[in-house]
Amino acid sequence: MSCTTILVGKKASYDGSTLVARNDDSPSGSFMPKKFTVVTPDKQPKVYRSVISHVEIELPDNPLRYTSLPNAVDGEGIWAACGVNELNVSMTATETIASNERVLGADPLVVYSPAKGRKNTANYVPEKIGGIGEEDIVTIVLPYIKSAREGVIRLGELLSKYGTYEMNAIAFQDENEIWWLESIGGHHWMAKKVPDDCYVVAPNQLGLDSFDFEDAFNEQKNYLCSSDLKEFIDDNHLNLALYKAFNPRDTFGTHSDLDHIYNTPRAWVAQKYFNPNTSKWEGDDADYTPLSDNLPWCRIPERKITVEDIKWVLSNHYQHTPYDPYTNGAKELYRPIGISRTDVLALVQIRPYMPDALKAIKWIAFGSNVFNTFVGMYANITKTPKYLANTTGDVDSHNFYWASRLLGVIADAHFNRCLPNIDHYQTAVMSKNHELINRFDKEFENYLNNKETSGTLFCEKANEEIAKMLEEQTTKALNKVVYSASCLMKNSFSRSDA
Repeated sequence: MSCTTILVGKKASYDGSTLVARNDDSPSGSFMPKKFTVVTPDKQPKVYRSVISHVEIELPDNPLRYTSLPNAVDGEGIWAACGVNELNVSMTATETIASNERVLGADPLVVYSPAKGRKNTANYVPEKIGGIGEEDIVTIVLPYIKSAREGVIRLGELLSKYGTYEMNAIAFQDENEIWWLESIGGHHWMAKKVPDDCYVVAPNQLGLDSFDFEDAFNEQKNYLCSSDLKEFIDDNHLNLALYKAFNPRDTFGTHSDLDHIYNTPRAWVAQKYFNPNTSKWEGDDADYTPLSDNLPWCRIPERKITVEDIKWVLSNHYQHTPYDPYTNGAKELYRPIGISRTDVLALVQIRPYMPDALKAIKWIAFGSNVFNTFVGMYANITKTPKYLANTTGDVDSHNFYWASRLLGVIADAHFNRCLPNIDHYQTAVMSKNHELINRFDKEFENYLNNKETSGTLFCEKANEEIAKMLEEQTTKALNKVVYSASCLMKNSFSRSDA
């Protein structure tokens, strides 16, 4: 999946929360309806079977409850995308990345092959089971971890045992830490803790640009990896460092022409937003350009980062640059972050200053981020509001996914005319959403004094009120955008009936 991820350490965020966000984008020419659900322990399988790779994995007992953003249409598997479990541990999976030919030759991907021929005949070849991938990873990891670090360790063990059929990067988050894991070939992996005062932008590239093997094989304070990673590198002559320190991006990653069209421009425009004055971004003497292979994996921002900052960056279409597709005569060279085929954007905010029952907020947006809005929901729940859960494969403006998709389709064709409607909608929803969360946060202590009211029930009732506001504002925005676009139809005529 072609996605963009942003990670923000707790000292770099506006309120001390860890923030992890990812655009879940479909391949070119397609999109997948999504919904917001909760998986309770009784709904978690005992044995998991992948639709794509046919791998079967026996899962541990006693799974935790967790939220999920699965496909709303059957046929391709679960694709849970992002979730928060009941211990306020979160993960988002996955950011598809790439590795070079030398790595893939040394540790090939574990790809499913269907059976050939007829059983009990001489030419019959049985199916070859594949490894794990994006379809599976949240479902087989998140219900069984109690910290971000545990998430890295569990997934690392699964990758080593079953392998993977694709290159992926995965973020794990709790209130204290964010960890970033990148798979290497079919069975290897490495992970690094995001520095608390930094942010990371990951645009479909293997991004780690430093790694401390001494720490990974001893204290494991900031680094973790496959148990045989050093031998794998040495045996296959993968380390390209001449005099400088080992660089995972050089060793395992790619530096192709496609990267310069599809990947690095997204990291460039995002870092340009968070660090406008730290580096020079344009001109002949620029420190970094859309073609730079040496953009830092993590950076200290020039100011603290908000939820709204992340939404803006993950909606970015190169506005205020020559590459904006909505500008006449634009050079359509680079793949924008805010693209038409985004299925869902999820940002998890884990707030260390709140009681456990209210720590995690899950911010969700469906469809193209240029035209949609975030909505923040409490994650400590056993059910989700119908407006976000009732998505099907049929277009229906009575759910948030399809209403968001319709807003984008209509407004995109009349961008300048509809932009004020979209801007007002996004501001209205976010303002009211913050207002409601602030109110519910303050009311929670009173609810705790009522022994008949659980924290989970409180959060569910709060989410229903937030969803009601969201539906009202989305319907209002859809009405305005339809009107604005209707007035610009090609078969209009200036004269009314005589």
